[in-house]
Amino acid sequence: MQLTRLGPLEGVSRLTLGGGGLGRVWGETSIDEAIATVHAAIEGGITLIDTAPMYRDCEQVIGRAFNGRLPGGVRITTKHQLGAPPPGETAARLEASLAASLAAMGIERADVFFLHSNIRPDAYVYPRDAERQDRFATPWSLYAAEVAPAMESLARQGRIGAWGITGVGVPETIIQALAHDPAPGVVQAVTNLLDSPGGMRRYDEAPRPREIIAAANARRIGVMGIRAVQAGALTAAFDRDLRAEHPEAADFRRAAPFRALCRAIGADPAVIAHRYALSMAGVDTVILGVKNRAELDDCLAAEAAGPLDPAIIAQIDQLGLRAD
Repeated sequence: MQLTRLGPLEGVSRLTLGGGGLGRVWGETSIDEAIATVHAAIEGGITLIDTAPMYRDCEQVIGRAFNGRLPGGVRITTKHQLGAPPPGETAARLEASLAASLAAMGIERADVFFLHSNIRPDAYVYPRDAERQDRFATPWSLYAAEVAPAMESLARQGRIGAWGITGVGVPETIIQALAHDPAPGVVQAVTNLLDSPGGMRRYDEAPRPREIIAAANARRIGVMGIRAVQAGALTAAFDRDLRAEHPEAADFRRAAPFRALCRAIGADPAVIAHRYALSMAGVDTVILGVKNRAELDDCLAAEAAGPLDPAIIAQIDQLGLRAD
């Protein structure tokens, strides 16, 4: 497994084991299979595991897999979806969430702690789910005045090694956060050939993930790529039921020319999608949504195969599939 630098962290594997699959966000698996997948990932050279309380059983899986004793060189991230609490409550909520995550995993420190909320302009009203936006989105003034200082404090205390943001909110505000001081050490950014955040997109503006990655690179902020297969839309077939109007189902239909190209070159769409993500400039590590060892093996093989041939990348890009 190739190793790289992720913002302040050295020796990070090019693939990160994501907690969504382990926690059954992306389809069913058993606890025993999730634990076996964790061990197989470490044996395969993965050195970073990305968790969150929202990923159902994920943090409990990590706790059972390692019994509080992480293998040498293995790092852990976790997150908190803060939303928009009353002024003055941010630090306490972040600390409480971090403490609960560390306890669930049986560890004393997170290497990166992410704000799992969208970040939005103060007066912004989401065109979708506006009635719930105070649960999933943090206004800019709260981010600047309370979130960033609270994260910096946790780092000074040694509770976390670094902090980051999930870069799926209103794109202009994510780019603003990357330019702000203090800046996060890491950002999670959409990294797929569609440039699509899928169902995470609640705004009407263009997603702009490549601009977000470039803005992070300009400040040497680490980039963790998410949604390499766009929640299954870039695979041969979904392994879970989705209604026809679901954003991921719409992306699956939009990606039909990509699947046709993969058939023409005799390749698995999921493998090509992962190799495309790993080939994107400025992305340090790509988070996997695998839920079992078979899916993990395919991703490890994709990483071992190396970057995609530029001619294949050009063919994919010429399909004109990117989101707008």
